[in-house]
Amino acid sequence: MPTTAASSTLSVPAADGNRPSTRCRLLDAAESLLLARDIDEVSIRAINAAAGMNPAAVHYHFGSKDALIGALLERRLAPLWHDGLTRLTTRHRAGDTPTVGELVDVVLTPLGELTRTEHGRLQLRLLARVVLARRDVGFTSGWFGLRPWAALLRGAVPGLGGADAEHRLRLAFDLVLHTLSAPGPAEPPTRDDFRSLRAFTVAGLSAPQR
Repeated sequence: MPTTAASSTLSVPAADGNRPSTRCRLLDAAESLLLARDIDEVSIRAINAAAGMNPAAVHYHFGSKDALIGALLERRLAPLWHDGLTRLTTRHRAGDTPTVGELVDVVLTPLGELTRTEHGRLQLRLLARVVLARRDVGFTSGWFGLRPWAALLRGAVPGLGGADAEHRLRLAFDLVLHTLSAPGPAEPPTRDDFRSLRAFTVAGLSAPQR
């Protein structure tokens, strides 16, 4: 992902050069509702109404509310990981194994950028609600699964098995998302907060295999 919030870097496709496409209008409407309310409090009917669409629009374009949520998070957040993880994956395939610290930085730095704005923090809370609840929203981007991350972690920690790598990553993502998305003061976490979170995450992922 790039190191800036996707909400400030992504443009919205337009169907005719002026108006957003139907899918984008639905995604924008869903985002406005979901960032202010709990997932289960936002109905398909409310999303269709907010977008000015007929009652079947979400089902027609996405299949379900959960699939729409997955598309929304990927549209806004997948670019945050893309560049850094692509770079690390290319190095790994060339025999230049990234360190655990580099892997953590690729994840933590852009997520930290989201904490700097109110809109970014709301996006982070939405992602945390989905991930921490193990809600299946039909992600299609590979970076939203554990396999590419596990491959990089196993390269950095000799002897680490695939199942253990995924288990460690799941715990690490839970910790990071829980910490950064926790309701609290409007100010973003301090540098000391990030240093502590980074050090703890790196240590947990780097522990020798038993």
